[in-house]
Amino acid sequence: MARPLRVLKGVRVLSLALNLPGPAGLMRCRQMGATCIKLEPPTGDPMGHYNKDAYAQLHEGVKVISADLKAEAGQKILHRELARTDVLLTSFRPSATAKLGLGWKKLHTLYPSLSHVAIVGAPGAGAQEPGHDLTYLAANGLVPGLELPATLYADMSGSIMASEAVLKAALMQAERYGGSGDTHPRGAFIEVALSDAAAYVALPRQWGLTQPRGAVGGAHAGYRVYPCKDGRVAVAALEPHFAAALCAAAGAAASDMRAMFAPATHQAVAAFFLTQTRKQLDRLAVDKDIPLHTMQA
Repeated sequence: MARPLRVLKGVRVLSLALNLPGPAGLMRCRQMGATCIKLEPPTGDPMGHYNKDAYAQLHEGVKVISADLKAEAGQKILHRELARTDVLLTSFRPSATAKLGLGWKKLHTLYPSLSHVAIVGAPGAGAQEPGHDLTYLAANGLVPGLELPATLYADMSGSIMASEAVLKAALMQAERYGGSGDTHPRGAFIEVALSDAAAYVALPRQWGLTQPRGAVGGAHAGYRVYPCKDGRVAVAALEPHFAAALCAAAGAAASDMRAMFAPATHQAVAAFFLTQTRKQLDRLAVDKDIPLHTMQA
């Protein structure tokens, strides 16, 4: 993986966020060069208890400090860190943020140059409602059956939006500081809603692209998952030249894009894959320049 540009070098980010979206966003900030500090409750981050490997990767290079924010000593640690922080990252409901004395009005008064990126479940009044990745995906039509989604799409896309918000806050401060001659740049409050992240990820389905009749929803014979002789194969021969190569290999009589949606083409391609081992298909992908990936059953 190429090293990301260290565009946040010199920016100090303090995170109070637990579990996944906040730490994943903080990890991206660190990868972009930010100095990252995290305050955790004395009991630690739940992620550290139920998946130590994930916790270790998320917090690599992050300075973790234990502090009980509900106690006076913890509040002292918090405000000591806030006084030298550029961007605060949280993932509380607004009521919990207020109880910790971190409402934006108060925070902005105490630390005018500090920006606050708040990860919430849903925007506006919905930020107070309970929810998680699964409920946000379900609300956006991304849980079509009884199986759980393959990954935490809302949390991870939300973490990307959160890191974008940190970058935006840093750029806003730099522009105000460098362009106005103001020696005291002003911070900003930016809210990131996981429900919005889920809605963004769901756009291809809303457009019909990933619906059963959509080109990348299974209707195109060159864009599907098929069983093969000793496993499965994910084939993504969507463009005409890829589709033509696939059909030539499978002996299918497809001649144009419309033919890729025909039942006969589906049947021919499916029958061909059943005669092929994963090793044979891997070789075919190289020899015929067909985008496919074999998997175990």
